Amino acid sequence: MRIAELFIKPIKPKPPMTLPQARIHGLKQGVKRSQDQLKQERQQQKQQRDNERKRQQLRHGLSAL
Repeated sequence: MRIAELFIKPIKPKPPMTLPQARIHGLKQGVKRSQDQLKQERQQQKQQRDNERKRQQLRHGLSAL
């Protein structure tokens, strides 16, 4: 007997979803996409704020010299 036969289980195909199951699955995927987009937008806005702070610090630092 091989190691693969002991530890690797065959993947069983899933039966097709019913219409209500497909609808719920689609709605869940939409929620996941929305959450990912929100997280990405927050990260972009944070990066913009950080960049603006750095620019202001450079301007104030150079004007003091």
